[in-house]
Amino acid sequence: MPRRTKVQHRVVLPDPKYNNRNITRLIGRMMWDGKRSIAEHIIYEALDIIEERSKRNPVEVFEQALRAATPVIEVKPRRVGGATYQVPVEIRGERKTALAMRWLINSARNRAGGHSMAEKLAAELMDAAAGQGATIRKRDETHKMADSNKAFASYRF
Repeated sequence: MPRRTKVQHRVVLPDPKYNNRNITRLIGRMMWDGKRSIAEHIIYEALDIIEERSKRNPVEVFEQALRAATPVIEVKPRRVGGATYQVPVEIRGERKTALAMRWLINSARNRAGGHSMAEKLAAELMDAAAGQGATIRKRDETHKMADSNKAFASYRF
């Protein structure tokens, strides 16, 4: 990250099927080795599974899952004297959604085997939208960690 100039963020174009920028971001995070078409196929198939199972708009379910998984506060290590403290800090907007998407994808990848990635992702998104699952547990864990280290908030950057 440059010290003097501002970082120029690239404009993310909405995806062609649902016209949603967050789905494009999810595709980018899902992608391995530049295989964008495979990542698109997995995500679109997962959204089709969600529509089939929940009888709701899949984009609404995805947005609801993203909102539910989004953290508000996290801890960052701060060295003061000889000790390192875990200092709770608020998270800015871009990082919030990045963490939520990363957690959703990792939780889907770590689900029990035997199913395709699209089925795992659909199940994880539906669980997160309902307020349960590994992603929500991860968010709650992050919030608990920040809450328990509230005493070190005075060391904020």
